[in-house]
Amino acid sequence: MQTNPAHTSLVAVGDSFTEGMSDLLPDGSYRGWADLLAARMAARTPGFRYANLAVRGKLIGQIVEEQVGVAAAMGADVITLVGGLNDTLRPKCDMGRVKGLLTEAVEQLAPACKQLVLMRSPGRQGPVLERFRPRMEELFACVEELAARHDALVVDLYGAPALSDPRLWDVDRLHLTAEGHRRVAEAVWQALGYEAEDPDWHVPPPPALPPGWVARRVADVRFTRQHLLPWIGRRLTGRSSGDGRPAKRPELLPYLMDTTE
Repeated sequence: MQTNPAHTSLVAVGDSFTEGMSDLLPDGSYRGWADLLAARMAARTPGFRYANLAVRGKLIGQIVEEQVGVAAAMGADVITLVGGLNDTLRPKCDMGRVKGLLTEAVEQLAPACKQLVLMRSPGRQGPVLERFRPRMEELFACVEELAARHDALVVDLYGAPALSDPRLWDVDRLHLTAEGHRRVAEAVWQALGYEAEDPDWHVPPPPALPPGWVARRVADVRFTRQHLLPWIGRRLTGRSSGDGRPAKRPELLPYLMDTTE
C-alpha cells in the first residue's frame, strides 16, 4: 500500500450510497462518505479538485451511460465506482448483464485515472439482506475479479461487522447514517494509503439494550408507510427516486473547505 499519498483530485461515480443518503445536512442536502473523503484529501493538498456524479436510484446501465464516460474524461487521480446493488434488489435481475456492464465501466475508468477504487458494499442485518445475499455476493465476486485484472483497490465494507449493525442504518433501512458514512470514508481513506484516523472503524458500536416489542412494531409501521410502500410503488411504475435529478457535483472543481464538516 502506498504511504503518504499525494492525490490532487477525486471523482465519485455511483448511486444513492455515493450521493450520501442518508447523511442529511441542515439545508436538506446530503453529505456522505465521498464528501467527507474529499474534505480530508483537500485538507492535505492545496487546490484539490472533486466531482461527485452520483445520483440516487441509478442502475448500473444508467451509471455506465450517464456517468462513466464523463468521469473518464476528467482525468482524476482517484475515481471511485460503486454500482450494481440497486439492480440486485430488482425482482427481475439479469446478473450476467449487470456484471457485463460493471466490466464495461471498469474497463473505461481504470485507464483514465491513477487509482480506481471499487467496493464490496455494506449490507444491513435482516431478512432483506438474506433474500438478496446470493446476488450481492455474485456481484462482489465480479468486483474482486475486475480489481485483480485492472489493478484497482477493493474496499471491503460488506465484511465489516460495524456496517452490518442496524444502528448504523437510517430508518429507511437502505442507507447509512452519518456515522456509517464516516466509517466508510475512513475505510477508503486507509485503503488509499493515508494514515488511519480511526483504526477501529470496522468495530461495531458498544452493545446496547435492544428496543422493546412496541418500539420495534412502531418502527416497522413507520418504515412500511414512509419507505417500503413508496419504493414498491416506484418499482411497479418503472420510476426512480433519481429521475430528473442532476449529478451532485457535476464538474471537477476545487473543493472549498466547509467549516461545518
